[in-house]
Amino acid sequence: MPEIRVPKLNNNDTSYIVVEWLVETGQHVKAGDPIAVLETSKAADEITTETDGYVWPSIPLNADCTPGQLLAHLTTTPESPQPATAANPPPSTPPLAAKSSASTADVRMGLSADSSASLSVFASPPVSPSAIESSASHAGIGPSVPSVDASTSLSISAGASTAHGGIASASSSAAPRSAGSPSATQPPLITVPAQALLDELGIPVERVYSLGLSVIRRADVERLAAENVPTATYELPKVQRAVAKAVQLSHATIPAAYTVMAMDLDDTLDLAARLTREVRRPVGLAELFVLAVARLHATFPMFFATLADDRTARLSEAPNIGVTVDTGEGLYVPVIHNAADRTLKEVATRLMEFRLASTTGDFRESDLANGNIAVTLHHDADVSLAIPFIFPGHACALAITAPQPVLTLNDDTLTTKKVANIGLAYDHRLINGREAALFLRALKDTIHEPFPISEQE
Repeated sequence: MPEIRVPKLNNNDTSYIVVEWLVETGQHVKAGDPIAVLETSKAADEITTETDGYVWPSIPLNADCTPGQLLAHLTTTPESPQPATAANPPPSTPPLAAKSSASTADVRMGLSADSSASLSVFASPPVSPSAIESSASHAGIGPSVPSVDASTSLSISAGASTAHGGIASASSSAAPRSAGSPSATQPPLITVPAQALLDELGIPVERVYSLGLSVIRRADVERLAAENVPTATYELPKVQRAVAKAVQLSHATIPAAYTVMAMDLDDTLDLAARLTREVRRPVGLAELFVLAVARLHATFPMFFATLADDRTARLSEAPNIGVTVDTGEGLYVPVIHNAADRTLKEVATRLMEFRLASTTGDFRESDLANGNIAVTLHHDADVSLAIPFIFPGHACALAITAPQPVLTLNDDTLTTKKVANIGLAYDHRLINGREAALFLRALKDTIHEPFPISEQE
């Protein structure tokens, strides 16, 4: 016969208290169902059954128990495993128990009694009203003990409620509580942990009735609380919605591939610092890469092309290079048109204007139109690799990351150089891996070549 024994719940306690029986004697349960609540010095824990069967409690309500002690029997049939006694009532009668005291008056007053004693009152055999009234009169209780019908069992649990929290919600009906939804006249049984959480969260007890359960556990209250937590919402700005639309279209329509190449940018950074002083404009990797990419237009026309259909690509007359600008007010990709005909000072001036416009979103429509390749900037010093999405209508997008210090051996001497991973995402319908590698190699060489600084040259 399967047995359910008291588990070890708390290393600080040698005994616990049975504060709730969640099932009736002889009630059928399924594996995982809670059957009782044991209280330790720190918490109240639900005890569940690991198998299906009929439950026959072995420890009275509010009695002490110790780890390993037999808590209940499980049988495969509804017959009791032992003859019916006061300590083991028949299946049709629920176990009813309360802490006893030296007199019945203590029960009436709700006083806790010695935990070593327990008083069990059952309706088998039926208790007559006259017997109850006589006993009450003899104890000096008088009319404070109500008269009951002979078919009704009397539940006394005042001492349990005072001493240990008792049953959070008890029914005055003696009919066994069956599984499923509570009846219209019988509220659900709420376990002590569940009631404690209801009090903590300030949830009205009436709200748990909507769950349609006969027994409310702490997990049910947690689920109810989670369902009613207001969810914060945030409306995406217009700029971000436009970005989202472009990203979604790109991923849905462009079969992208990606190639990355490490580039030593020590000389390029030194050149940028020197040119900043000469043109009196901010010159960095963005300005230099725009000019370097523009120089590759004639040699690599497919990188600036637009796919017209499955067999045709439209070639561009000039490199119109979009540059990502994001100052915290949204992502914009303004375009430097005819970049191959621009001087460094012109490019630096336009990018400076774009950065200022991004703080307010004050772009003209022509500033954002007709790009055919994109240079995406990733300035954060901790970003070593970035994979851009390809703008719809473009063939590729270049990613420029922040240079990272790398320790290298040069003529048997350890030195540090600044290296950046320059990545290229490309539409595989127009460009193959070999062409992508050649483009990046050419870009690596071009970034160091001299180019016009101003119109006077």
